[in-house]
Amino acid sequence: MSSVVGKNTRTLTWQWCEVVPSMAAVAVVGAGKSGQAAARWLALGGSRVVLWDGRDSEALRAVAGKLAALGVEAVLGREFVPEAPDLSLVVVSPGVPWDHPGLVAARGRGVAVTGEVGLAWESLSHHRWLCVTGTNGKTTTTALIGHILKTAGLRAPVCGNIGRPVTDLLLDREDFDWIVAELSSFQIESAPAVRPEVAVWTTFTPDHLNRHSTLERYAAIKAGLLGQARRAVLNGDDAYLGAQRSAWPDAWWTSTQAASAVDIAEGTIRIQKRPVLPVGAVRLPGIHNLQNVLMAVAASHLAGVEDAAIAAGVASFRGVPHRLEAVGEYQGVRFINDSKATNYDAALVGLGAVPAPCVLIAGGQAKTGESGPWLRAIAEHCAAVILIGEAAPLFEQWLKAQDYPAVYKAPTLEEAVPVAFEQARKQGAQCVLFSPACASFDQFRNFEERGDRFRALVDALQS
Repeated sequence: MSSVVGKNTRTLTWQWCEVVPSMAAVAVVGAGKSGQAAARWLALGGSRVVLWDGRDSEALRAVAGKLAALGVEAVLGREFVPEAPDLSLVVVSPGVPWDHPGLVAARGRGVAVTGEVGLAWESLSHHRWLCVTGTNGKTTTTALIGHILKTAGLRAPVCGNIGRPVTDLLLDREDFDWIVAELSSFQIESAPAVRPEVAVWTTFTPDHLNRHSTLERYAAIKAGLLGQARRAVLNGDDAYLGAQRSAWPDAWWTSTQAASAVDIAEGTIRIQKRPVLPVGAVRLPGIHNLQNVLMAVAASHLAGVEDAAIAAGVASFRGVPHRLEAVGEYQGVRFINDSKATNYDAALVGLGAVPAPCVLIAGGQAKTGESGPWLRAIAEHCAAVILIGEAAPLFEQWLKAQDYPAVYKAPTLEEAVPVAFEQARKQGAQCVLFSPACASFDQFRNFEERGDRFRALVDALQS
C-alpha cells in the first residue's frame, strides 16, 4: 500500500498492510462525513474502495462525483452486500446498525469489519486519546476540553461525533499532543479496540434503544470505553452513574452538590479541594453546564494542564453551536437554537436553562424514552408550544391529555418560526426556544442542518 505525506499517515501502511493489501477491495458503508473521510483515506492509501449507501440523492451523487476522482466507486440506493470476491475490509459509518445483514454476511465470510473510528485507531493509537461519551452533555464537554487544551498551548484536534471525522486526522500533515474525541455509542460499538488515556462519561438516560434494544446493552457499550481507559471521569450528579460509584472506585468523580475530586464549594470550582476559578467566570447557561465544566476541568487536569490554563479556558469558552445557542433578538424576543436536544432529557435541560415563560418549538422524529418530566416542564415553563414534523400529532395528544391549552402545529420549521414569534409577543414570553426533543431525520439530514435552518429563519425575521 502506498503512503500519504505526513508522519501519521504512514502508520496505516505498516499496521493495515496485512489486512488491506494494495489494490484489495474495501467497502465503506455509509456516505456521510465519516464514510467520505474513510473512503478518501483508504483510496489515497492504494485500496480499491466501493462506497455504499442505501440512500440516493443529488447531494450524495455530488459526493460520489468528488470521490470518483480518487478512484472510489459509489453504489447509491442499494443496501450493502459483500459481493466482491476479494473483499478484505468493511468500514462502517456510525449510522449503520452493527447487525446490518450485509455486515453479518461479511463477518460470516471472515472479512474484517470495523467502524470509522476503529480504522483511525489502528493508525493513531500511538497518540494520547481523550474520549468523551454519554447520552447528553458530551458535545459541550468535548468542545470545552479541546478549548482548554488549546488555551494551554497544546495541539489537540476535536473530532468524532462532534462533526469532524476521526479519519480526517489521518491526512493531517502536522503532529498533535492529544486527540479529543466525542464518541457516540454507535462509534464505540464498532471500535472496541480504542483504549483512551482519559475517558469521560457525562450522563446516562434511555436513548437509541431502537438501535441497542435494551438499556443494559446501551450502558455496557458506554462502560466498555471507560473500562479500557487509563483514567476515568464520571458525573456524580447523574442518577444512574452516581449509583455506580462502587463499580468505579478509582474514577475521578465530579459533583456540583457534594464533595468530590472536582466539585464546587463557596462559589468556587475546585480540584481536590484546591480553588481553580470562581463559578461566576463560567459563561454557559444552566446548572447542567456547571457539571459539564467540572468534567472538562477534571479531564484537562488529568491531561496535565495547569490550573491557570484551565481557568483561562473555562472563562473564555462561549459554548457550541446548536446547544442553547443565542441566535438573535427581534422586538424584545430572544431566539435560542437548541437543535442538538434530540431526546426528552436534553430538551428538559434546555427548558430549565432559559427564562420562563418561553415559547417552545419542538418535534421531528420521535424517540423512545421517558417523556413525562419534559411534558411537566412544558406546562410549567411554556406560554405556547409549536409542534413540527412526524412527532407533532403524538406530542399534541400528550399535551392535550394534560389539559395544556396553547398547542399549535406547523408543517415545517419555516412556518413554525413566525407563529412562535407571534405567540411570544402575544403571551409576553421573553424567548423562543427551538428544542426539538426529537431526531431530525424526518425533515433534515442532521441536527446541524436543522439548527442552521432555524438560525437562517431568525435572520430572515429580523431583516
